[in-house]
Amino acid sequence: MIMESDKGAPIASILGIGTAVPPYRIVQSEVSARLAEALSDYPDSVRWARRIFKQCGVETRYTCEPSLVGSTAACRYLPSSPLEEVPTTRERMDVYKRESMPLGLEAARLALLDSRADPLDVTHIITVSCTGQYLPGLDALLVKELQLSPHVNRIPLQFLGCAAGLKAICLARQLIAAAPSATILIVCVELCTLHIQPSGKREALFGASFFGDGASACIVGCAGDEHQGYLQLGEDMSVLLPDSSEEMVWEVGNRGFDLYLSPNIPRILGQYLPAELDRFLRVEDKPELWAIHPGGRGIVDTLQDLCALTDEQTSYSRRILRDYGNLSSATILFVLQEMRDDLRRRKSGRAAGLALAFGPGVTAEIIRIAYV
Repeated sequence: MIMESDKGAPIASILGIGTAVPPYRIVQSEVSARLAEALSDYPDSVRWARRIFKQCGVETRYTCEPSLVGSTAACRYLPSSPLEEVPTTRERMDVYKRESMPLGLEAARLALLDSRADPLDVTHIITVSCTGQYLPGLDALLVKELQLSPHVNRIPLQFLGCAAGLKAICLARQLIAAAPSATILIVCVELCTLHIQPSGKREALFGASFFGDGASACIVGCAGDEHQGYLQLGEDMSVLLPDSSEEMVWEVGNRGFDLYLSPNIPRILGQYLPAELDRFLRVEDKPELWAIHPGGRGIVDTLQDLCALTDEQTSYSRRILRDYGNLSSATILFVLQEMRDDLRRRKSGRAAGLALAFGPGVTAEIIRIAYV
């Protein structure tokens, strides 16, 4: 039986979630010490690195690159590395091609299992990444490995940044509205640590301080009688915030992708987001659940202050940031899984809320969610 809203429209839901991380675990204090060793001739950079690594809200994260957890001398990504030994973009893309598929496959299989969906019932597959590209892409390889139908509709979302995972969820909801019998698999894979830059500059150290690697996946469809403890999807909104196009920049360089994240991003969200949330929410709305993409500690802090949220309401986002770092597009499903699993454990009743993510533009993606 397909669930419908009061207006008779089908209700799309996240019916299953799966997540995966690579085997190498980065301990924040250890990588900070290695950076300090590599920057020993630049005391100002060492002080900045120690401060940002301590304050960013991350304790552990994961990487597909074993040299990042080895000795300083063996790592080719540090400021002390001779320039000719630093991995080129092609080398990094070779690693991405090798490592992205197993992670995406693991997350996808877990999402299918969690949702009890038959792979042959999947009608659409949306693959998401901004940290690597190759063709035939992850979408085509997953069709083969998961034994999906060769007629599945493949939709790759490439190079859209941190907000792309939630963008994919919003797109899936819109597809379900047009085709209620659809079953949509979303797979996000991000290997952010492949793009750590061998630089002592502040923007490079900032990017190196909290990004991690991982994959997440979900099944979106209409819930049946066999489903319990899932997340319904409601109205969504995408907005491009003004005067912010230079505040979050991600460009292809000769030695990986070059990232610039402005310290002004929390301020920009604080300046423009309240009006957008007022426009999106009705006066009587009081969202209980908040799934905030933890793009950084400052973003979560800003949203908590802005919306007068409790520590409990931001706890899911802060725990994911603490334990995994920022996984770019994959992060929002880690947060939603953490939230859903906690609500299941507590045998919660129905609860309504919002999911929010932010990316280059600066763009904000927002969607109503409800735990059922």
